[in-house]
Formats: sequence, C-alpha cells, structure tokens
Amino acid sequence: MYDNILVPTDGSRGAESAIARALDLARTANATTHVLYAIDESLEPSQLDAAARDELRSQSEKRGRGATVQLDEQAADLGIETVRAVNEGIPYREILDYIDENDIDLVVMGTHGRTGAERSRFGSTTERVITLADVPVMAVHLTEDEDLPEHGYGMYDHVVIPIDGSDAAERAAAHGLSIAERYGADVHVIYVIDTTTYGFVDAPGSIVGLLKQGGQNAIEDIAADARERRLPVTTDILRGVPHEEILAYATGVSADVITMGTRGQTADMDGFLGSTTTRVVRQSEIPVLTTN
Repeated sequence: MYDNILVPTDGSRGAESAIARALDLARTANATTHVLYAIDESLEPSQLDAAARDELRSQSEKRGRGATVQLDEQAADLGIETVRAVNEGIPYREILDYIDENDIDLVVMGTHGRTGAERSRFGSTTERVITLADVPVMAVHLTEDEDLPEHGYGMYDHVVIPIDGSDAAERAAAHGLSIAERYGADVHVIYVIDTTTYGFVDAPGSIVGLLKQGGQNAIEDIAADARERRLPVTTDILRGVPHEEILAYATGVSADVITMGTRGQTADMDGFLGSTTTRVVRQSEIPVLTTN
C-alpha cells in the first residue's frame, strides 16, 4: 500500500495522534517511517546578533532531535524502520523537498500544532502541503487531551469516500479502497448534489434528475471496484452544502477516515481555502486523506 510514510512533527503533545496514525499505517503496510522536524527560519527575530542566532538555532536543533528520537523509539517498539531528519527552512517547502528527495508516497500530519499563533502557523503549513504535494496527505486533527491506544489505532472499520467525478476524487478513492482492503473496512461512497450552486428551489425536475444520474454514475464506478475487492459497500446521493453533508454523513456511520480529492497544484491559496476539501479538513474530527 505504502513504502515510505513521512511524518512532519513539531514536537508538540498534540502531534501524537498524527504519529499514532502514521505508525499504525506503517506497521500494517510494512513501510518505512520518515520523521522530519523543520526548524522555521522565518521565526528568528531579525534583531538578533550572530551569537544569539546560533544559540537559538542550537536550541531548536536540540528540540528537533528530541522529537525525532522519541518517534524513532515508538516505531522501534512496533518493529518499524525509521529515518530521522532535522532541517532548517520554511516548513512547507522543507516538507515538499523531502517528499521529492526520498520517494515518499504518503504524508501524515496534523491540522493544528500548538496553540494561538503557533496553531495557525502549523495549520497553514498543512494546507500548503495538501495543496502542493504530488502524493496523498492524511490530515489528522490534533488535540492535547486525546487518550491514545498504547500501540496506535489498530484498525479502520469505516471508510467514507466522497466522489464528484473528478480525476482527483478518483485517485483519492483508490487510496480509500486500499485502506479498506488492508483493514477489512466497510466502504461508504457518497455524492453530494450542491444545492447552494444549483438553486434547487427553482431547478426543474429534469435538471435534478440529470444531477442525480450523474452522481449515481460517479459512485457506481467506485462501488464496483469495492465489490471486486469483496468489500462491504454502501452508496448514497445526498443534497445540501457539500462539506456539511460529508461531515454529517461521516459522523453518522462512525467513519474512521474520509478520502477525497482536491484540485490543488497552485501556490495561490485563496481559491483552495474556499474549497469543500479544506472545509472538511479544518472541521473534521477524524483523519482526512486528500490527493491532488
């Protein structure tokens, strides 16, 4: 399923839920886990002299080594091979460079890192990676008070796959099916007719019928693939605001992960930040795996 899984970490207590997810996937897929701590050079106060700047960097490197060693020890307990790195630069760029240079095929990272301004910064890093990475990214909601199982999460019982007929959504669906196959999970394929876009109050029945038929065609292709893999599968066509419907549906079926596509591939974040995918990533309490 995956050979090299990257876990960017900021060393915070809240990052443990992302680490647990990554290690569980690595254990199941027999993958190597790469842990990266990126020292954010943009946070250095400009008024520091050379000696003070060196001391600050030394302390940051020490924290980074501590964070990566801790994850390395957790992985060793599970028999997982690890690679550790502490790099300096702009975090999202360091993550993207590491992906390209180390044949990474999955990134698992949090949607929040610390608190206040730090939380906003780490969330922004995750969204940039989601937008620009050529590999799937699993975004995990981070919380400091979550009780984690001793050896990770251990299973995915329900995988929700929203589909819209786009290539990105189909690529995300393939990852969702692979996870479901590996864990023996139930698959839920859904299509949301966006009532805010199509003005359902005034839409003629013929238009509504065409939208429903398009949705049915889109989900049936994925459902057929799930059946070929002998996975339990259900399909639903929903109406409403897409991100709200997806989140409500996932809650209703006690989903363990949502997989969905995003049309990223641009450094202009404004358009992406308004997307259904980003709203789901930001609001979901469960992991969301995205692909471009």
